[in-house]
Amino acid sequence: MAGHSKWKNIQGRKNAQDAKRGKVFQKLSREIYVAAKSGGPDADTNPSLRLVLDKAKSANMPNDNIERAIKKATSAGEGENYDEVVYEGYGPAGVAILVHCLTDNRNRTGTNIRVAFNKNGGALGETGSVSYMFDRKGYIAIAREDLDLDEEDMLMLVLEAGADDLRIEEDVFEVYTEAGDFTTVRDTLKAEGLELAQAELTMESQTMVELSEEHQEVLEKLVAALEEDDDVSEVFTSAAL
Repeated sequence: MAGHSKWKNIQGRKNAQDAKRGKVFQKLSREIYVAAKSGGPDADTNPSLRLVLDKAKSANMPNDNIERAIKKATSAGEGENYDEVVYEGYGPAGVAILVHCLTDNRNRTGTNIRVAFNKNGGALGETGSVSYMFDRKGYIAIAREDLDLDEEDMLMLVLEAGADDLRIEEDVFEVYTEAGDFTTVRDTLKAEGLELAQAELTMESQTMVELSEEHQEVLEKLVAALEEDDDVSEVFTSAAL
């Protein structure tokens, strides 16, 4: 039950993204397009699409945008082709950074990511330089407000659902699962009538790095510069909050 709060980081990111909601929807449309094109338009039989749709709904993406992306992916014609690329690097105080991208031009994306690192206090690393420090995990956040479950009851519930860990914050329960168990745990908790504030697959660092206020500001600027790029889907760091 120990650990840092991912929820605080998510809330901070959401607040920052509110000002650039159009760009967020554009990136989500690309993810929906790729998932639907590779696995079909039915979320019930396409787990990848279902995950992206959950992510889109969490970001309050309009249904029209979602349907348009799916229709584009399944319409006649070859359409667009995107590659999934992961860049690895370092931020202030040696913080490890993973940058997940969807791109139709690897040269453009690679150049942009390198420039973002170099201009904002970071350094792009070689493939494999930091990825070994992260584990793929399922993450579920459940708001505690108006929830008729105490900490012990919640712990028993999530463990019986197949989760690995429960982290308790003042305003939220944070549930962690193995990546392969994520869908089962998520659906089980929904079936119990719980409202999930966040449910996603994420990359969890094995070791968290404590940062000074100065280094935290540098990292926030670097992450913001990376997320500003149209090809960047997600950014993960080993910084503790």
